[in-house]
This record gives sequence, C-alpha cells and structure tokens, in this order.
Amino acid sequence: MRVGVPSEIKNHEYRVGLTPGAVREFAAHGVDVLVQAGAGAGIGASDADYAAAGAKIVDSAERLFAEAEMIVKVKEPQPVEYARLREGQILFAYLHLAPDPAQTRGLLDSRVTGIAYETVTDAQGGLPLLAPMSEVAGRLAIQAAGDALKRFNGGRGLLLGGVPGVPAARVVVLGGGVVGTQAARMAVGLGAEVTIIDRSLPRLRQLDEMFGGRVRTRFATIEAIEQEVFAADAVIGAVLVPGASAPKLVTRAMLAGMKPRAVMVDVAIDQGGCFETSRPTTHDDPTYEVDGIVHYCVANMPGAVPLTASHALTHATLPYGLALATRGLAALRDDAGLRNGLNVHRGILTSRAVGESLGIDWRDPAEVLAG
Repeated sequence: MRVGVPSEIKNHEYRVGLTPGAVREFAAHGVDVLVQAGAGAGIGASDADYAAAGAKIVDSAERLFAEAEMIVKVKEPQPVEYARLREGQILFAYLHLAPDPAQTRGLLDSRVTGIAYETVTDAQGGLPLLAPMSEVAGRLAIQAAGDALKRFNGGRGLLLGGVPGVPAARVVVLGGGVVGTQAARMAVGLGAEVTIIDRSLPRLRQLDEMFGGRVRTRFATIEAIEQEVFAADAVIGAVLVPGASAPKLVTRAMLAGMKPRAVMVDVAIDQGGCFETSRPTTHDDPTYEVDGIVHYCVANMPGAVPLTASHALTHATLPYGLALATRGLAALRDDAGLRNGLNVHRGILTSRAVGESLGIDWRDPAEVLAG
C-alpha cells in the first residue's frame, strides 16, 4: 500500500503525520511512503531527511492524494482536501466529526474509509492516540491561561503562582482525564491554587492520591461548577465524551458571576467546546472577550509545539498505521480497538456518537465491514 503524508494546511498547523523516523519504520515493512515536499518543515525535517528515510518526495498535494492509497495526517481534512479523497482510500487522522457537519458530509460523499485517531481504543478502553495530544494540550492550557491573564492581553493582570505575600491565582479544571490531569500538574508546579471537578468519584480519589493534597477535588454538580467558576481566575475546560460533542458546562449566564477579566481556556473546542460562549480561534488570533471574560479557544493547540507533538503522536500511531498499511481493512476487522476508530466507510457513517450528535443515521462498523 502506498501511504501519503501531505503538508498540513490548517491555520498555524506545523505538525506532520509521520516523522522521518516513522517513515523509516514503514519502509522497513515494505510500505512505500510518499511525502509532500516541505511537509516536515514545521519540525525541522527536510525533504532530504525524508528521502534518506526511504520516502518518495512528491511536489504537490494533488499528486499525493491521487497516488496514495492511504493518507496519514494530523488535523481533519479541510474542504479542498476532502474533495480529493476517493472510495477505496484510507484516511488516518484526527477527524472530530461531531461538531463538524460539513466535514462529515464531505467525507461521506467522498466514500473514503475514515479512521479517527480520537476514537481508537485500547484493551482497557483508553484512547491511546488521543492521549499524547491531550498531554500536550493540557500542559499548554496553563501556559495559555498565564498569558491571557496578563493585563495587556485583556486579563486580570495576575501571576498564576503569585509571590510571597500575594495570593496565587485560582485555577479550576473541569474534567479529571488526561488533559485535566496535565493542566493541574502544570498549574500546581507554578504555584497556583487548583481545583479539579469531575463526575467520577473513583477518578477523584485517584487524583487526590496522585497530588497528595496539593489540589482540591470536587464532584461535578451544577452547584459545584458554579461556585468554583465564580471564584476562579482561570477555568480550564477539559471534558471529553469520546467522539461526541462536549457538554456545555459553563453557560453564558454564568459569566456574569465570574471575576472581571477572568480567563477561560477551552481545550474541548475540537469537539464543540464545553463553554456555551466558545467558538474556535487560531494561534494568529487566540482570544476574544464575552461579557468581560477572556476566552482562549484555539482548535489545534499542540500545533504550537510541533516538534514535541509530532514525535509524541507518531510514537502512538505507528503500530496502528503499520497494521493498516500492511493489512488494509483486515486490520480493522481483526482489532476491535482500531475498528472503534472507523467513523465513515464508503458513504456510511459508522460512529454512534457522531450520528447522535448530528442526527445522522449510523451503522455498526463491524456490520459494515462484514458486508
């Protein structure tokens, strides 16, 4: 199978679907890899580096999409990209279809086989291909909050960790999963006062033990969320419902009760966001204000640190990508966890979460593949 790695074209997206080291692994397994010229520039990998690893360099996205049987990329395809996809081709990337009806329809119309990193599961029910970017995004969220809190960026003019004699900022993390844990770890390390809210008591017990009393934990109720958000200087939205739209935990009405110029960072924006007032922003223009509250809602946060993020991502995706490239659809039939990543196949939606979010009929992926 010929695997194609295009240049990412989303705003300020510098990551790449395969690093030169990953290409070398594909080549060692007898897989031909096509890399678009300049695809690795964002991580400092030259075309010569890719060629030395065994890739063939192609001069345009049009040619790459036309020649490749499997496309490996990072972010969801943009309209010009999903117009190039075709039946019989495999797309392996982050898709985040639930809040994106246009992309969903584009992929269905293309009849491509689309496998979403974010819904692939492991034997324990975890999300192994989402986890590395969640780790990156969680850590970046605190950096983003610290920047947005600066007065010249519209924030309260507050230092996250405070100084002796001056209280630290209060940071509230909504969600105790991978993103929330990493955000809390960074915030605690900077000296902030941190509260994590989650609806799982077993997870809250784990977090309490993990942080050794350095964070407060609260069970997620409307009252608890409201109390903590009103007291917060920075709120990190880190909730996740795999494959589905994120729940709106902070309403617009709640903004009136928050501290003026407090900051909200919505890491769930790829799945529609967990604040009612969230809308996607870019690294070019990352923040906006609603009712005196600063919102940071960049939809590809890890794209700001592409060298770290690309290597972390390809370490996770490599075994799955190799399985698809060497075995095709048989890899999906034989691996239930990988099959959970199948979102669209030959014009059929195969994700229940996406179907319920968008009101589109869906079918079980095992049934579709068997037919």
